Amino acid sequence: MKIRKFAAIDIGSNAIRLLTHNVIEEEGKKTQFRKSALVRVPVRLGEDSFTKGKISEKNEARMIKSMKAFKLLMEVSGVEEYRACATSAMREASNGLEVIEKIQSEAGVTIDLINGKQEAAIIASTDLKDLIKADQSYLYIDVGGGSTEFTIFTNGKIKVSKSFKLGTVRLLNNIVKEETWNNLKKWIDTNTEGLEKLSIIGSGGNINKLHKMSGRKDGQALSYIWLNAQYKFLDSLSYDDRISELGLNPDRADVIIPATRIFLSAAKWSGVKKIYVPKIGLSDGIIKTLYYTKNKE
Repeated sequence: MKIRKFAAIDIGSNAIRLLTHNVIEEEGKKTQFRKSALVRVPVRLGEDSFTKGKISEKNEARMIKSMKAFKLLMEVSGVEEYRACATSAMREASNGLEVIEKIQSEAGVTIDLINGKQEAAIIASTDLKDLIKADQSYLYIDVGGGSTEFTIFTNGKIKVSKSFKLGTVRLLNNIVKEETWNNLKKWIDTNTEGLEKLSIIGSGGNINKLHKMSGRKDGQALSYIWLNAQYKFLDSLSYDDRISELGLNPDRADVIIPATRIFLSAAKWSGVKKIYVPKIGLSDGIIKTLYYTKNKE
């Protein structure tokens, strides 16, 4: 048996995450990926990028410190390989590339700026494929702070995928046009028409938290009815009450409501009643693609 360590850094619009996996190789057996550690830093880059058009000096400094800390953590953990990916907030910031170069220079961390299609492809390389049954159809939704990726699987394969500028941080700052919602509805209507046995698979920190709050076991789906009731309940509470009464983190207590709205809207337009939450996402996909790419070399 050989145990190797790989890591992923996900630079999102609402937070920055470092995920470490133990990769267990054993002759004659399937390679296993087991989460070793997750560190999450609430640097909300989206509020800079989507409202001011650039990353502020304050958040740039926080990013550099975070990357220095992540690099040290990877070194002491014995991480063999890592990949860092930045998504919509860094893509849309006028100084995004400049900040990335500064991080490379000061923290020694190389960052890849990926687009929506690349993000969806990385996520699709996770254990998601193991959940997809050939005789059923799925609408996969990954809700982020800046964008949401929608992918439709049918006959065990990807039928179509699209990224929409419909993220939780954008919604909180009231910078999502009604046209975006209309375009999403049209896309869902067009691409789910005639699909039988359709279910939703949701990913992202907010739907993971909702699933945990529901008390359901792993693998047990959330119902549209429960999610709708939970949305109304959360919306009835103040931001402070969501933190003090429900124990939500400050940077989760606000974004969880627009995230729930996105899932509910998609479920309503697609006619889906069940939402599965496998708790996998971009970071998991980064590690898997990194591992298999390195093994081919």
